Amino acid sequence: MNTKTNLEAVTESELPIQNNIKSLWEKLMKAKVGVLPLPLYIVLAAIILTASVYNTLPADMIGGFAVIMILGILLGDLGQRIPILKEIGGPAILALLVPSILVFLNVINTSSMEAVTTLMKTSNFLYFYISCLVVGSILGMNRKMLIQGFTRMFVPLIVGTVLAVVAGMLVGLLFGYDLQHTFFYIVVPIIGGGIGEGILPLSIAYSSILGGSAESFVSQMIPAAVIGNIFAVVSAGLMMRLGEKKKHLSGNGKLVKTEDGNEVHEEKEKVIDFSLMGAGLLIACTFFIVGTLGQKFIGVPGPVIMILFATLIKCLKVMPHKMEDGAHNLYKFISTSLTWPLMVGLGMLYIPLEDVVKIVTPAYVIVCASVVFVMILSGYFVGKLMKMYPVDAAIVTGCHSGLGGTGDVAILSASKRMALMPFAQVATRIGGVSTVILASLLLKLLS
Repeated sequence: MNTKTNLEAVTESELPIQNNIKSLWEKLMKAKVGVLPLPLYIVLAAIILTASVYNTLPADMIGGFAVIMILGILLGDLGQRIPILKEIGGPAILALLVPSILVFLNVINTSSMEAVTTLMKTSNFLYFYISCLVVGSILGMNRKMLIQGFTRMFVPLIVGTVLAVVAGMLVGLLFGYDLQHTFFYIVVPIIGGGIGEGILPLSIAYSSILGGSAESFVSQMIPAAVIGNIFAVVSAGLMMRLGEKKKHLSGNGKLVKTEDGNEVHEEKEKVIDFSLMGAGLLIACTFFIVGTLGQKFIGVPGPVIMILFATLIKCLKVMPHKMEDGAHNLYKFISTSLTWPLMVGLGMLYIPLEDVVKIVTPAYVIVCASVVFVMILSGYFVGKLMKMYPVDAAIVTGCHSGLGGTGDVAILSASKRMALMPFAQVATRIGGVSTVILASLLLKLLS
């Protein structure tokens, strides 16, 4: 009889173990964090964490991108998986709040903070992101839809702002707040256009009118802006869910319909040409520079000039179609890949929970919520009356109650409507500038 050797027996006994290991490895590789296989994500995270602990993480764009990308991919993925939270803009909420909480608890070390600060502030990544989105979405947009959207959006924006101010002051009065305090320190910071464009100019104006340091006014106004932004993000997520359930109310990123009630159809998607994306990058950066030049000579905020310039170029049809495609493809890449990481950086640097914790009470939160909810509801109903998609009109109007460019990104990403960025920027910039000017003049009259 033939008998198996000891070596053959051992080999056969190892086969089930090898198969189990192979099967386990295949399962692990199929498990993903965002687009990354789980084992690869763990390795990359371990490398970045080790570098930050031993202070070898580059304090530049490379280190900054590594930190926000590794956190953004994880938090964005978790936000899309957690029940209930995923229905109200979970990725945006987690990507903003978790890093802010980690900074508040001193969990993120100095090396990581320096790298992210360099990326977000020194390299101005936020404005780069917004420039690519605004220019790419405008140049890639249907011309007729663009014109109709800009001409119609101001009505819900104005109505929403007026009603939100009234609602906030009435709710504040109901909870015992002084009307003047409610208006200048709660309502105005929420609709002022963010921290850099709204609260900082307001703090300087308040300081010059009332006396005292500008910093003291900043600490009084930031909590309202942060809380308002959180409610705006949640509301945008809820509007997205409404649009998914009642599709006739949603344009999925389109703001207006044609006269016959049918949506304006976009051109078919073209094959991505990566060399054209490079041209799109140059165009986006140049349009931003046009804005900064215009601001120097005519005083209008640079981002507003950039939007108007891009809109003019689109309406006059002077940009070659291939260049428009390149800018639009760049917009799609940026919005798909860098949104959650960007919000991690914003959460780390621009959502100061320490200031929020000092001043917040349940009544204060309710006043903030009333401003945002009335703003969005009025945008919904006025947009509906004006034959706009009410869900999209509400979301754009709600951007006026967000943290400027930071809020626009968070609100539109929570509602999966980054194509509305040009309209959101107009609502934020023009609405914010108007609020700052009017509030400053009114305070001077009352003081």
